Amino acid sequence: MKVFLVRHADADAEIPEGLGDEARALTTKARQSIAAHFAGLAERIGMPKLVLCSPLVRAVQTASILSFALGYDGPLKAHRSLLPDMPVGAIDGVLTEAVSVESLVLVGHNPSMTAMAAHLLGMQNFPKPVNPGTVIALERDGGASRLLFYAPPGQQVLEAV
Repeated sequence: MKVFLVRHADADAEIPEGLGDEARALTTKARQSIAAHFAGLAERIGMPKLVLCSPLVRAVQTASILSFALGYDGPLKAHRSLLPDMPVGAIDGVLTEAVSVESLVLVGHNPSMTAMAAHLLGMQNFPKPVNPGTVIALERDGGASRLLFYAPPGQQVLEAV
């Protein structure tokens, strides 16, 4: 199974009046730049079988932009395990349930995306920053995972970290 961990793109710093942090949307600049970043990765990512995202607005918007860039027309499903305050191990159940899925995209937040990458790769800490819009691609074989690529926006794609 291929797993693509995606940190949401840059969001507005201001919380919309009368709403909470969960309502912060992507900036206009982020929407444009992240679309180009994802389009550049489309061939590497391929066509996912499932896209899960945090239910927060900025993650849903990022997942939508990614889906469009990939030509993915399946459902975008919000999943509680991708909320910013969930423990890293919460994703293990999702991966177990999706074991028959060939390619899975998970769109969430930091520090959980960084911690999730480290967890899945069996590392103490992920050695690279996971800036907004970063894609970390892994291949899982049973319980073990290996890095396929690390792709922060505006930087060279790395196949080792």
